[in-house]
Amino acid sequence: MPAKPPPELNHELIQNEDPNSMINYTDAIDYWLSVPASVNGVLGGFGEQTLVPKADIVGSATFLRKLQTRMECPPGQQKLTIDMGAGIGRITRDFLWKVSDRCDLLEPVKPFVAQMEKELAIVAQKGKLGDIYDIGMQEWEASPEKKGRYWLVWCQWCVGQLPDEELVKFWVRCKEALMENGTLIVKENIAPQDDIFDATDSSVTRTDAKFRQLFELAGLKLIASDIQKGLPRELYPVRMYCLKAL
Repeated sequence: MPAKPPPELNHELIQNEDPNSMINYTDAIDYWLSVPASVNGVLGGFGEQTLVPKADIVGSATFLRKLQTRMECPPGQQKLTIDMGAGIGRITRDFLWKVSDRCDLLEPVKPFVAQMEKELAIVAQKGKLGDIYDIGMQEWEASPEKKGRYWLVWCQWCVGQLPDEELVKFWVRCKEALMENGTLIVKENIAPQDDIFDATDSSVTRTDAKFRQLFELAGLKLIASDIQKGLPRELYPVRMYCLKAL
């Protein structure tokens, strides 16, 4: 799910007493299969012709730089990262491989996975491309050999595809995948007042208060949070959260 525009642009947004009940995985996959396997496609029209991709990466890099002292990797351990809901691999391509020793990716949309071979060629050349999991977040669990080994789990513009209960379960699995002092980053659109269902891609945009409630339910401690700067004013605010296991 990309940065969210208001409904009058191109998305049908619905406020409902229980937006979670409206999420449908099949509808979501069908929508993403209908968009191009490109930056413009995965960002909902806010591609390289806009300021969004560059501003996004600069914001993420700045946020992580502020957290360096809180993200020290134990001696002798590899900085293993996984990019959740990775799309065509844009975030790994432009940022994550530069701060990691190795990057895994998870993405259920097959054309996006196929496009990763081209997008991530430089990452592979640098010897930093890890495993690619072509499954949904609700299906993922770290393999036995990787459980407790991830330095960083990155979730950006993807967790709105999971209902609250499934999202908490997913974050519990993410927590179990982290090494000692490992970090979970969540970067998502923020609804202004109430959670809102998006019928276009069958996702939910949550409020800041809802995110904080779900973090607590998943046994995660919020270390830091910041607003992404430099995005067009017509988009929902985007907030970054740094989380650790309790």
